[in-house]
Amino acid sequence: MITSLLIANRGEIACRVIRTARRLGIRTVAVYSDADANALHVRSADEAVHIGPSPVRESYLLGDRIIAAARQTGAEAIHPGYGFLSENAEFAQAVIDAGLIWVGPNPSSITAMGLKDAAKTLMQEAGVPTTPGYLGDDQSAERLKAEADKIGYPVLIKAVAGGGGKGMRKVDAAEDFADSLLSCRREAASSFGNDQVLLEKWVTNPRHIEVQVFGDTHGNVVHLFERDCSLQRRHQKVIEEAPAPGMDAETREAICQAAVRAAKAVDYVGAGTIEFIADGSEGLRADRIWFMEMNTRLQVEHPVTEEITGQDLVEWQLRVASGEPLPKRQDELAIHGWAMEARLYAEDPAKGFLPSIGKLDILQFGYSAGERIDTGVYEGAEVSPFYDPMIAKVIAHGDDRDEARLRLRAIVSGSTVYPVKTNASFLVKALDHPVFAAGDVDTGLIGREGEAMAEAPRLSDHDLTHAARWIGRNLSGFSPIVDGLFGFRLNRKPTDKIALAVNGQRTEFAPSLDGSPYHTPMREMPNRLEQLVLIDGAAFLVGPSRASGTGGGDAADGAILSPMPGRIIAVAVQAGQAVSKGQKLLTLEAMKMEHSLVAPFDGTVAELNAAEGGQVSEGALLAKIEKAES
Repeated sequence: MITSLLIANRGEIACRVIRTARRLGIRTVAVYSDADANALHVRSADEAVHIGPSPVRESYLLGDRIIAAARQTGAEAIHPGYGFLSENAEFAQAVIDAGLIWVGPNPSSITAMGLKDAAKTLMQEAGVPTTPGYLGDDQSAERLKAEADKIGYPVLIKAVAGGGGKGMRKVDAAEDFADSLLSCRREAASSFGNDQVLLEKWVTNPRHIEVQVFGDTHGNVVHLFERDCSLQRRHQKVIEEAPAPGMDAETREAICQAAVRAAKAVDYVGAGTIEFIADGSEGLRADRIWFMEMNTRLQVEHPVTEEITGQDLVEWQLRVASGEPLPKRQDELAIHGWAMEARLYAEDPAKGFLPSIGKLDILQFGYSAGERIDTGVYEGAEVSPFYDPMIAKVIAHGDDRDEARLRLRAIVSGSTVYPVKTNASFLVKALDHPVFAAGDVDTGLIGREGEAMAEAPRLSDHDLTHAARWIGRNLSGFSPIVDGLFGFRLNRKPTDKIALAVNGQRTEFAPSLDGSPYHTPMREMPNRLEQLVLIDGAAFLVGPSRASGTGGGDAADGAILSPMPGRIIAVAVQAGQAVSKGQKLLTLEAMKMEHSLVAPFDGTVAELNAAEGGQVSEGALLAKIEKAES
């Protein structure tokens, strides 16, 4: 067995690997950037090595520094986690050439499956069904457009080196193809250093089904059943579950054996995932499931497989890398119950899912039976603008699907995060959605109905009334609701409204004095003058109103402010130009994603302070729109 291990990653996955390594008695080494000096994975490891500045290109993507850190600390092996260099064949080979153990597949397998076009050709040769599309070498915009026209719209443009939902664009009409191709290539070049794409026919009622496979150096390959990752937003997974709803034994056997054939075709060693797209219009059927791609690493959603099989996949990785055979034969693996995972992100759904950065003053997770929390942060840690804003993976296991779903809901809705915004309320609404609850979800559900899911919860007058009562007990000079009188002042007429500040914004409300019970959780803040009111995972800081209004400009008055630090990658308008509501003004690249800033109403670009390529800070005034006269 490996005795010492360097984890070439950060955050939640580094902590996850360290946890298993510690249980097995393996010494662990973390690497970290400037921004991660106080990160949880650094605190958790036996030793840690600084490898560079905060940007990933200057730290976590520098393979030579990581290998040097392994040599410096005497680490015997390197585990890549997921993301970063985990599917980089050159890095894997460099680790091996350095005399270290690579906890992952052979570099040749990574290469074979790394480019989606070549991988699909290989799968066709291995008898694995694949979706119709274009995999050609001619990457001219004219040829790609012609092939898209031939396939028929809608089509999907995918970066051949892509993953994680990046470098993917659905195109609904021929006139949208050129702009979508340009955006896809730009994102692919930025994320993967490769702007080549392939085209696939868009499946109208698609479900995303993937199979966990595992191989060893003795020629054994097994599957650990399927996962359903159909609930997605912009091709990024939101909630994953295992097993897949509606999967019968015959279809499971067909898809899992196809996954094993795919792994054997590239002599696969270690943990991998074969991803399939299924046409769910008539339920799951073996003849309507096609290969999409293979991820040659451990997946973010691997915990749901662990929960239903009782296996530790990181332990499997370490044992296989040590030369041991697979811990279990295929006939020794079985499904037990149901598991679901939600990704809790530091982002604000009500503002287009923009990442929310800052200090986690409060971080407490809800509780339910069958719970598991995989996180890479702690209360008091910072959510950095340099990396993926995931706070935690929240996992629940139950005897059946509905029990797992309700347990997951209880954990998410009971979590408290402040002042950083999260997608918790969005997750709760997704879990409550009748289509998801019925297990009939497809990848387009959030695209169709996500606007309602993304709406921020609101405090009722009943909530505010109880907060006012609590605050009034601790604030001298503040007139709370007492015996039906409120807003009372000598020599002034009584009013039927009272004002409080909610997350810093003045709010007037009519107090609710009906005496009905109050069940919404509230948390008293340290200064005893404010209360944190919690609704489905969303936190509202309620306190005395100290101002008559709010400061600063926002979209309501035409000020277009940068929502976070980032780089302007496209400017679509000019000063003096007439614009319409919803028209794209600028594109900001931040937190590894592109964010479009649009006109809040019809008007004219009165001021433009952004240039392509420019770096901007959070809150910077990028443009000003003057409203058109009605």
